[in-house]
Amino acid sequence: MENKFLTKDEIKDRAKSVFAAKGAENTSEKYSHIPTFKIIEDMEVLGWKVTDVKEVKARKNAGFQKHLVIFRNPDIFINGDDGDNVFPQILLTNSSDGKNAFTFRAGLFRLVCSNGLVISTQDFADLKIRHFGYKFEDLQKTINAMVEKLPLTVESMNKFKQTQLEEAQIIEFAKKALSVRFGEEEIKRITVNYDEFIKPTRKEDEGNDLWSVFNRVQEKIIEGDFEYGYATKTRKARRIKNFNQDIVLNSNLYELATQYCPN
Repeated sequence: MENKFLTKDEIKDRAKSVFAAKGAENTSEKYSHIPTFKIIEDMEVLGWKVTDVKEVKARKNAGFQKHLVIFRNPDIFINGDDGDNVFPQILLTNSSDGKNAFTFRAGLFRLVCSNGLVISTQDFADLKIRHFGYKFEDLQKTINAMVEKLPLTVESMNKFKQTQLEEAQIIEFAKKALSVRFGEEEIKRITVNYDEFIKPTRKEDEGNDLWSVFNRVQEKIIEGDFEYGYATKTRKARRIKNFNQDIVLNSNLYELATQYCPN
């Protein structure tokens, strides 16, 4: 298994806000600035390296805006019996404008499609570290707490794979998933060819088990790989590019999928 980790220069090229040496001018006196790159260095000590980084577009406080850093540990992975190998990921969001704490979320990366998933907060609560008196030990404790819960991730995946869905359930799941993206009111105004929407795009995602269905629906919704009718026009869905929207949507889709697992 190969992992591509970003160099310091590559990180800086994609998100300069990661390297903000001080907080934005409008931060309070109580705000104690901790550069995100300091967290990146400490995460590497713990075995977690950067695979991707993004920042929101900003007119105000440019260079201090909210950003996302995705970590992966090359020594921690889940070998699927069916060849569907998955790497756990840690998603860190932060900003240097005093509006965000360091927030850590759990995610999964599927090698088969290079697709990232975000585990629902219902199963894997977000963990935060505030910008006040940061200590390496606090980070270590936070990451250890996440790693200790990884067996829950494997258990959740196995439940998905063991849960078989009827055709009607697959269509129902697809409709609910699209409602998560478009909203309850908007979904009433559009039409989708659901038979086409639920078709797998690769051999590995064939089958009616919940894991396969969830992954092919999630990928199409995030990547915008489908068409829908609106009034008299047919439109191509847009890819979700805003990482804030991506995280929330991904987490909600994962939570939706858990509702189809037997208790």
